[in-house]
Amino acid sequence: MDKTISFIQPSRSNLKYLKWSYDSIRKNLGYRHEICMADDASTDGTWEWMKEIAKKDQNVKIHRNEGPERLGHTILYDTLINDYATNDIVMIYHADMYAMPDMDTEVLKHIKPGVVVSATRIEPPLHPEGPEKVLMDFGIEPEEFKEQELLNWFDKDYTWEQETTEGIFAPWAIYKEDFQSIGGHDDLYAPQSKEDSDIFNRFVLAGYKLVQTREGCVYHMTCRGSRFADGAKRNPNGEVFMKNRETDEWLAQNLRSTRNFVRKWGQMVEHDEYLKPTITPKYDIGFRLTNSCDFNTIRELEPWCSNLYVDDEELILEYIRMEQPDTKFDLRKKLCKPDVENGVLVTFNPFKLNQNNIQILMALPKIIQDSGEIGESEIDIFKVFISSLKTYEKELIKC
Repeated sequence: MDKTISFIQPSRSNLKYLKWSYDSIRKNLGYRHEICMADDASTDGTWEWMKEIAKKDQNVKIHRNEGPERLGHTILYDTLINDYATNDIVMIYHADMYAMPDMDTEVLKHIKPGVVVSATRIEPPLHPEGPEKVLMDFGIEPEEFKEQELLNWFDKDYTWEQETTEGIFAPWAIYKEDFQSIGGHDDLYAPQSKEDSDIFNRFVLAGYKLVQTREGCVYHMTCRGSRFADGAKRNPNGEVFMKNRETDEWLAQNLRSTRNFVRKWGQMVEHDEYLKPTITPKYDIGFRLTNSCDFNTIRELEPWCSNLYVDDEELILEYIRMEQPDTKFDLRKKLCKPDVENGVLVTFNPFKLNQNNIQILMALPKIIQDSGEIGESEIDIFKVFISSLKTYEKELIKC
């Protein structure tokens, strides 16, 4: 097989996992594939190890963010792909993944221009089960990894009903040209979180085919970057868990990225059972409030619309001052007086909002998609005037 892959691996203070991952690629896949690694201002000796490996392994490329602040994998994935990868095919590959034998062969069997191919994850039961992965516990840390048991099970007992399914999750491989043609990852989500869901939406809208091979696999310890920085744990019964152990850093960034995802797409992340994205049309929706309201109401409403009209300049300025540092969207243009003509204008009294009817606002694009017509209508407390049903989601394909 003449195709080769450039593995793309950013890492921040994850040295024991990175070593484990690197060893698996070389042991099980050989030395023909390129490995591009980035050290994101690590403090655990990652850069020193990378330099030693690059001296010994001529098919390793290394990059360092000197810091002191991290850039995050949203940025470093693209740095490695654009500036270091020399193969036509690149694979987004986490530092806590172990390459199973022949994973590369199975991925390359299906890849071609316009196709994104994912390997199947075998994971310890740290997250809910799903048909897109296999839950089997062969260790939650490199120190307790049961490698031979995993390899024996994979060789003798691993089975699948379909050779491929349609979905996407890391590790995923793509032709470099296809990745670059849509502008790569959106730095709106830097340093991390939701950048993957965003680019998966864009793959689908660009017409790329999603393929998950069930024969090519990795063992994935999961979330060993900023989310669960101190690793996984076992309770006295030997059961693994991570619940309620996310770092404050990850929780804060995940909230920022989630709000930016909603601003961009007008919806939360959605997908089917195999993780194929479900994309709702993006309409130009304005919210006009008939009364002023408090800061928290503005904060809850703002991501879900193109424009928010509220007659309280002091409140608007305070909100912009607090929220603008967390988004690249220009909130001065978004929060304005009603002189912009939105395709869909929703007028309501914010004091009548409750946890039930606010769900209508969040589901409004789906409601319009299903039954929207030009003209006026009322839904609960909301007066809806539709002057245009034009959608904009395809304008989001390229960064």
